[in-house]
Amino acid sequence: MTDTTSDRPGVIDARPVRHPGRWVALAVILVLVGMMISSFLTNPRWNFAKALEIMQQTPVLEGLLKGTIVGTVGSMIIGVVGGIVIAVLRLSDNPILRGVSFVYTWFFRGIPRLVLLAMIGSGIGFLYGRIDFGVPFGQQLASLMGLSSDFTFFTLNVNQFSSSLLAGIIGLGLSEAAYMAEIARAGILSVDRGQAEAAAALGMNRGQSMRRVVLPQAMRVIVPPTGNETIAMVKDTSLLSAIPVITELYYQTSAIGNRTLLIMPAFVAVTAWYLIVGSVLLVGQYFLEKRFGRGFGTGAPNRRFARPAGAGGA
Repeated sequence: MTDTTSDRPGVIDARPVRHPGRWVALAVILVLVGMMISSFLTNPRWNFAKALEIMQQTPVLEGLLKGTIVGTVGSMIIGVVGGIVIAVLRLSDNPILRGVSFVYTWFFRGIPRLVLLAMIGSGIGFLYGRIDFGVPFGQQLASLMGLSSDFTFFTLNVNQFSSSLLAGIIGLGLSEAAYMAEIARAGILSVDRGQAEAAAALGMNRGQSMRRVVLPQAMRVIVPPTGNETIAMVKDTSLLSAIPVITELYYQTSAIGNRTLLIMPAFVAVTAWYLIVGSVLLVGQYFLEKRFGRGFGTGAPNRRFARPAGAGGA
């Protein structure tokens, strides 16, 4: 046997590369953080005690529950369900369905949500006032048949509805559906076409293949941006004041700040609540990503395979 020990290089006396820029950046960051903490602790105008008191007031808590949390959940339900439907239509072989879904996403992605909510709160009631739900041309049919009824089943007072929380949830949900459609479409396209072909070979139709095979695999791509959209929706509920919806977190804290002239404590209170809700959603997003990322190289446990019994050494 040839001795290859002499062919190996000796011990390398390697010296770590110096990075003075990192230490300079660290020093600058520490100075800035220290200045910020000093500003929080030494400036009495922050008035954190009053901000904590504002956070616990009943109108603020009611606005947090009804306007922010309920508004976010309702809007995201409409947005996610509508987005998946629109995404499926965008991928349809029917050119009419593709065109309709494209126009929907183009329209709602092009309108700012503040403008959309303001238009719902002020313009819809002005345009229609009242909407009757019933048989078309019911009044004419009733007069021809000699009946007193005009075949109207339900009457909606648009002026009252357009200023309600439900109208704001619908407006935010319709806007969110346009964004979720693109997210869902990207997730569906990320799944190999062979998966759908294999499902078709097993006898599944297009709908079953989408529900049972494609969408579960697309969730690993859909979940992260959906979590970001949910956190963004928490902040966008502050736009409900354009309806106007008064049972909303930002509206209530602003009203308290303007009434008591404690502007900064009110801003601190609403900022703290948004950070708390956003942090909870971040934790939920982390576990969802970990769940749907199993088997795709993210979150899969590391396994060490034991050597079979009786196997000899090298």
